[in-house]
Amino acid sequence: MPAPRRLTPRPLLALSAAGLLALLSGCNRGAAPDTATVAAEAPQVDDLGYMAATPIGHAPSGYPWIANLKCVDLDQDGLEDIVFCEAKENKVIWLRQLPGGKFEEHVLADDLRAPVHVQPVMGFSHPGRIDLLVASMGEVFPNNDKIGTIYILENDGHEHFIKHMIIDHVARVTDVQAGDFNEDGQLDLAVGQFGYDQGEIRWMERTGPWSFKSHNLLNLSGTINVCVADFTGHGHQDIAALVSQEWEEVFLFTNDGHGNFTSKVIFGSTNEDFASSNLSLCDLNQDGRPDLLYSNGDGFGPSPVPGPRPWHGVQWLENLGNGNFRFHRIGYLAGAYSPIAVDLDGDGKIDVVAVSAFNEWEKPTATSMVWFRNDGNEHFTPHVLAYNPTHLLTVDAGTFDKSGLPSLVTGAFFGNPPYDRISRILLWRHTGAKPVPDRPSPAP
Repeated sequence: MPAPRRLTPRPLLALSAAGLLALLSGCNRGAAPDTATVAAEAPQVDDLGYMAATPIGHAPSGYPWIANLKCVDLDQDGLEDIVFCEAKENKVIWLRQLPGGKFEEHVLADDLRAPVHVQPVMGFSHPGRIDLLVASMGEVFPNNDKIGTIYILENDGHEHFIKHMIIDHVARVTDVQAGDFNEDGQLDLAVGQFGYDQGEIRWMERTGPWSFKSHNLLNLSGTINVCVADFTGHGHQDIAALVSQEWEEVFLFTNDGHGNFTSKVIFGSTNEDFASSNLSLCDLNQDGRPDLLYSNGDGFGPSPVPGPRPWHGVQWLENLGNGNFRFHRIGYLAGAYSPIAVDLDGDGKIDVVAVSAFNEWEKPTATSMVWFRNDGNEHFTPHVLAYNPTHLLTVDAGTFDKSGLPSLVTGAFFGNPPYDRISRILLWRHTGAKPVPDRPSPAP
């Protein structure tokens, strides 16, 4: 989702590799990751024939604001579905897949003010049922009022959803994830609140079926995402969080198993226009330790016209164990958002796909979606999957055919012009074409 920031305008610069490294590695900003690496990036290849898009769900009406989507078999009928947030319409919607590959829309809630993140969780209310955690900002664009809300949509077992408001009148909420942080057998909540001048990261201890006690972890504005995993290998659920605005930092909150957390910065950029946009879980090198994918491409920066910056792109924070991380630059993508880890070509290597929300859309060569193809040694070649449509803010992967390969689903957020090449929800399937061969990387 867009993350408007309060910044002082600064000129754009042509960056050398050394200059880019300085911006990315976070000189003197807390504890930087071990050995930030910015290798020469592999040349881009066009792979426009590798996947083909089909609109699913309702046709766009006006300019969609699809803030987030997830692929999930919500009714557990063996067919992958999609749930998504339409922030302008204040709705959470279920795109249910029917036999034959058709889809029908079901509005699960239509009065959630600016829902921007939906997270399926198995067994939150009842064993075997998939419930939905929803973060509601109240207003997507800058607002310092206490208008954030957390909802849980409880599955009644027949895919009817009961809305529970967990907390309201707080700084704008951007993410909510589940985890058992005090190890009492009940799922608690990790919450990121962007706010504007005031924001917060908290965990909410479950004290009853729908009651929670809040524990503050950090008072900074600009939190976009929280991720829950055992990052340290100590057997407890930890929390990683991306904090944007003038901070541009990734925090790790290490859990002692009793809900007591110790925080440290695992990445920080000195560039206040770094434009952090998303943080997601992965295990890119398949070593069993949870890593982080980190995109920077937010266009709501100091310029009155959203657009690309030369340092935009996707990064990998490699988990070295014991709460230590190493930074790797994966590649450039103007306006980068929503990085996901997926073996897109089925070769056993984990790739990365990301979309562009803010680009020079008046140019036909402005990239909408890129597949960073992994050579097996975590070197990545950018394969352009699409130049059209524009303003893609969110992407996820799922199984939607019998090819044995993952498909992609994208959602568009038209918060700024140009208002053309419009889409809402698109399903991208493999065409059967082989990937275009990678081009050799330039000599260092």
